Amino acid sequence: MIPDTVAQAVNKAMYMLPAQMASEQARVMVYAIGLQESRFLHRRQMIERDGKLIPEGPAKGYWQFERGGGCKGVLTHGASRYWMNHLCNARHVQPDSLSLWNAIEFDDVLAAGAARLLLFTDPFRLPAIGDEQGAWDLYVRVWRPGKPHRDTWNNLYGSAVSKVIG
Repeated sequence: MIPDTVAQAVNKAMYMLPAQMASEQARVMVYAIGLQESRFLHRRQMIERDGKLIPEGPAKGYWQFERGGGCKGVLTHGASRYWMNHLCNARHVQPDSLSLWNAIEFDDVLAAGAARLLLFTDPFRLPAIGDEQGAWDLYVRVWRPGKPHRDTWNNLYGSAVSKVIG
């Protein structure tokens, strides 16, 4: 369910951030949210038009960041701003919301790093591994999904836990 290319991108992003950000709890959350947002299948938000699903929504990347939402947030929040600028520079992307939004559609390392940093903007500790409800609450609080689907979370979260701790 989690492609090897995504796992490699997450690992590379985590190595570019301070070691304490690369915890197992952080990895579980990054994988779970990516699964919830895109199933690691869609790099652009799918919307319905004329009865068909097409990739033209306002969110990009496997973690589905919007330009004025997650992209702006990680670039301006006091907790993430420094490290997001570091990641942008390392990935040769201008640290502005438009450049980041365009880059994360295809740069999975940058997108994974942005996802980790968006979690870092939350004032609470990451939930313990296995705390499905705490993980769900964090996801909803930080990602603010327009149409949250609680019914799919537990299975996807379980897949993320399995990926991280076996």
